[in-house]
Amino acid sequence: MPRVVHFDINANKPEKLAKFYEQVFNWKFEKWKGPMDYWLIATGENEPGIDGGLSRREKEAKTINTINVSSIDDYIEMIKRNKGVIIVPKTPVPGVGYTAQFEDPEGNSFGLMEDDPTAK
Repeated sequence: MPRVVHFDINANKPEKLAKFYEQVFNWKFEKWKGPMDYWLIATGENEPGIDGGLSRREKEAKTINTINVSSIDDYIEMIKRNKGVIIVPKTPVPGVGYTAQFEDPEGNSFGLMEDDPTAK
């Protein structure tokens, strides 16, 4: 069963916002070594929960929860068939997998992630 496995926060000034979350919640941030400005967020060590990421804002402010799926193509089709809208098409994340974003019929946004270390 697909589960929420990750969240993304975006910010105009990611380095400054990271300090906010570090000071308030003691979250740990580490700059990703990939091809874009992205910081991995560790929210805890041995407690239940999920970790996330922080990126530079491109549009409006929002937090996206990401659902891990076995086949992003299959889920994109199911979302469309059930009146959801794909708002960010399938995109490779080199060395990680593929991602996309959608809105459900009520306008709630979620991300999809398919693990595939061969993604380029």
